[in-house]
Amino acid sequence: MQYATIGQKLYVQHCQNCHGAKGEGLGKLYPPLTDQKFLEENRDKLACIVKNGMAGEIVVNGEKFNQAMPGVPSLTNIDVAYVLTYITTYFGNSTTHFTQEEVIQMLKDCR
Repeated sequence: MQYATIGQKLYVQHCQNCHGAKGEGLGKLYPPLTDQKFLEENRDKLACIVKNGMAGEIVVNGEKFNQAMPGVPSLTNIDVAYVLTYITTYFGNSTTHFTQEEVIQMLKDCR
């Protein structure tokens, strides 16, 4: 799957330092990306988080995290789709992928 292959390269470049090679996170600082429930419940917000970052407390795998995450505004819409597809299929066991069109719509709706 092209999306996941390219997504993995983008993940290694932009996300792995904080979230780990297997999406395991880093202690109490950076949340893991393996909480399938969190990924599913927040699917419509994930593109905004990747592109724009986020701040404030979140709960992942029952643990609270409150470390600001910088966004990666240099990523194109298709790059965001690639990296989210990689994260949700490899770490979240999802069987669906993100499309560029879906990411464009999500980014329009960022709050």
